Amino acid sequence: MPTAEPPRRVTVFALGGTIAMGATAETGGAALSLSAEQLLAAVPGSADTGVGVDVVDFRRVPSAALRVSDISALAAAIRDRARDTDGVVVIQGTDTIEETAYLLDLLHAGVEPIVVTGAMRNPTLAGADGPANILAAIHTAAHPDARGQGCLVVFNDEIHAARRVRKTHTISTATFRSPNGGPLGYLVEGVPRFLNRLAHRTVVPADPGDDIRVALVPIVLGDDGTTVRAVADHVDGLVIAGLGGGHVPPPLVEDLEALAARIPVVLASRTAAGSVLRSTYEFAGSERDLLARGLVCAGYLDALKARILLHTLLTARCDSSVIRTAFEVAGATAAPGTWPWTTGG
Repeated sequence: MPTAEPPRRVTVFALGGTIAMGATAETGGAALSLSAEQLLAAVPGSADTGVGVDVVDFRRVPSAALRVSDISALAAAIRDRARDTDGVVVIQGTDTIEETAYLLDLLHAGVEPIVVTGAMRNPTLAGADGPANILAAIHTAAHPDARGQGCLVVFNDEIHAARRVRKTHTISTATFRSPNGGPLGYLVEGVPRFLNRLAHRTVVPADPGDDIRVALVPIVLGDDGTTVRAVADHVDGLVIAGLGGGHVPPPLVEDLEALAARIPVVLASRTAAGSVLRSTYEFAGSERDLLARGLVCAGYLDALKARILLHTLLTARCDSSVIRTAFEVAGATAAPGTWPWTTGG
């Protein structure tokens, strides 16, 4: 008689957010009120999954209050439980999910999936989406097909890669999208179905905190460089969200060249979809011009993700050549085998 497999176990870390909020008596505004245990208790069908669930009330804050150090501490706590769990679910506010999930992805070298989820409607509203998202996240974290895929974002029965996902709407329950590549899969009748998989991971051996400062400056019509100059002496790195395929007005060119000689300056696009170009245009402030002046191409990484990667690389004390190589791989402009660390294989 075959031996029955032990039930799969998932650890749920709750950080707070809309999903854990209720209306206040005084004004009716949403405020944090629910513990991790209360969140899980409100999920219909959770007892029927066959998955053992352990709960950790890790933080109880709006996601706008989360810091890099909070996510580093969460990554460390996940590593401590790696032997005791088949997967991890992180419940948090949606405002910063596209950043926190990518940071977790960079810091998590294990094969156990980390699945981040939340809610757009708090539990007091009609059609609250939190319980369904939690249940879908638990199913995904426990599923063998999610192993080796790093950090995922599960929302509205869609499975997204942390490196691609964006929050695209302020209130829609379908806010999370992956413009570059689409979802990895979907949940159908409670079962995760992966239609495509990530071929490689990009993990950085680092423990980033709040002492590194990386600014993100979007470039706008008629930009004369005032904002860039204002932050130049106060940051360790800079991400430029350039126009279109990676362009800036001519008045910024010399300032950016001088800054790139001192600190890493990464060129992303403010469009949040598509790759920064490398060799299409040739005018003052074009991508050819800026890359020749020392800026680093973000490739397919959007500006928010580029900022997270640069922060992590600076924490790891990477030199300019390693930073450039890491961005080439993470931005899909170089082969995965050139990633600077073996944990990214």
